[in-house]
Amino acid sequence: MTDAANQMSSRILTVPNVLSFLRLLMVPVFFVFIVVGNDLGALILLVISTITDFVDGQIARRFNQITRLGQLLDPAADRLLILAALLGLAIAQVLPWWFVIAVVSRDLLLIVLGIVLANHGYGPLPVHHLGKFATFCLFSSLPILMLGEAFPAVQGVTSPIGWAAALWGGFLYWWAGVLYLRETVRVVRIPAREPDTGSATLGL
Repeated sequence: MTDAANQMSSRILTVPNVLSFLRLLMVPVFFVFIVVGNDLGALILLVISTITDFVDGQIARRFNQITRLGQLLDPAADRLLILAALLGLAIAQVLPWWFVIAVVSRDLLLIVLGIVLANHGYGPLPVHHLGKFATFCLFSSLPILMLGEAFPAVQGVTSPIGWAAALWGGFLYWWAGVLYLRETVRVVRIPAREPDTGSATLGL
């Protein structure tokens, strides 16, 4: 973790950052597509966003372009895209509102935990592998569900698969949230005389 911190750059204009920024720009267009019923257009944008998310991570690691800005932009783009998809699909009556509230509540929990950590002089907690897998499940479920909306003929197959991934992802999303909560409680109880360990606080 120390090596990663030493290699982290404060550069702004990098290929991964540009890709993450483009993903952010796609979010409002993606949301409008879902709301107006352009399911195929929304599906295409979601696939493009998912591919660029994978590509910018690979480029950042392979070419040492990991930056502080990138660590903010990348998860922000992921969260906003998921939020846009959830809200859009709920408005389109594809997803129930209780599922949207469950996922959004977990993100609000992490925002509160981030504020608590900042008030105690710590940076954000490192992303846990369980949280990454939960996000992957949610990301996978959305295009599958949207595929059924764009092509009703396959909905009998896509609907159960998409819902299985969505429910599993939602469960893991909250499980990871509980782990973040537990780690935050542990960190803020560390006596003030101990050195600040920055963001290296999640020993999971």
